[in-house]
Amino acid sequence: MSLTKVTQTVASSINAKKAKLALCILSSAVLLSACGEHAQNDNTAATSQEKTAKNTLINTDDFNIKAMVKLPQTVGCTLENGLQTQCAQVVLKYQPDNIEVGPFCPETLDDVGGIWDWDGTDAGLYRLDNAFLTMLNEQGYTFYDEDGNVHIVDNATIRPTVDHACINVSVDKSVEITALLPLHPVMSEQSTALGTVSKVGIALAGVPIFSDAPSVQHTGHLPALDTCAGHIDPGGWYHYHGTASDIDSVYKHEHVNANCNNLTQKPSALFGYAFDGYPIYGSQEIDGTTPAELDSCNGHIGPTGESETVTYHYHASNTFPNLPKCLKGVVAQNNFTTTAQAGVGAKPPEGTKITRHEPPGGGSPKAGGPNGGMSPPGFAEAAKKLGVSEKALMQAMQNAGGPNADLTIVARTLNVTPAQLKTALPEKPKR
Repeated sequence: MSLTKVTQTVASSINAKKAKLALCILSSAVLLSACGEHAQNDNTAATSQEKTAKNTLINTDDFNIKAMVKLPQTVGCTLENGLQTQCAQVVLKYQPDNIEVGPFCPETLDDVGGIWDWDGTDAGLYRLDNAFLTMLNEQGYTFYDEDGNVHIVDNATIRPTVDHACINVSVDKSVEITALLPLHPVMSEQSTALGTVSKVGIALAGVPIFSDAPSVQHTGHLPALDTCAGHIDPGGWYHYHGTASDIDSVYKHEHVNANCNNLTQKPSALFGYAFDGYPIYGSQEIDGTTPAELDSCNGHIGPTGESETVTYHYHASNTFPNLPKCLKGVVAQNNFTTTAQAGVGAKPPEGTKITRHEPPGGGSPKAGGPNGGMSPPGFAEAAKKLGVSEKALMQAMQNAGGPNADLTIVARTLNVTPAQLKTALPEKPKR
């Protein structure tokens, strides 16, 4: 064999080996790349699953830090149905540092105070001013003296000496409030009606939310609300009785000259979380449209927030009180306590010197007034027709939702038919 042929053969052999080696290297690289990609996908999936496991409807970072005694924590809790789960625990101050409250009661007939949702004759939402107070006077509720000075009482520290006083409770800066919100909401088999001063939830502003304030017709006194629908509990802490971040929509709808002065107004914004863990939004969806197909609690399932997470949530209405009418989910046991001396959830520390007390009940229009008694007009007659006591009727109504009571539940409680109850009850005052 010639030297040339030997050289060609050797070269050919070397090239073949190089090609084979290159192929092996390339194959290894592809294999390693594929394995690496597979491992990365597995890690991504694991991370995604981990995030999903941690995902909840409640983002505690959204709460107002200036309302907190300490940062929110995740704690073990038990729901009312016995389910063991986790809750967000928020510990609040008596009032957020960055929120101003009031005005509540006007000092004289020439001044203008907060608001009130009147449920008697000429029912409706009003500013606390001359026109409203003189209207009440005509109905037998006199809240001012001959000189036009309004009777204002801090009824947590002083017993009223007049039949009808405007209530302006003083704060207790030492109060701390502890609330539990389920991180993984659970739907209840039956919705929970919200009566007078029922626990609704916690606003992102760091303010507790409660349902209807006590009626003047039941107590004789008027616990004035400010223009953000809030006031001070007998225990000395501030709370809302309306969806404060969308309360201006109510004023516009009901032609009331008022504006909320302590919370930014946005009808599509998240207002807070109900005690069952579900979000409470204003009267609009996140895209500014009007919510559709709302249930009896004023809620539905749909996209929420910037992430458009699809979940059950509540909406405010454009009439007062603009809160959920009931709760669809299960709340946590012992979900609201305070160190306050009196009021809702009061559990003062042992050894506390008690200087505050629950407000007195009772009160009625002055003698000869058209309404008479502590119950709304017509309730005494309704109780007589039904063969029950007036107290039993009022209690059943309150337990089933107060002004928006579920009459089927009331009828069942009183052992009468819904038809009998509807026939006996007076017609609800029209706004």
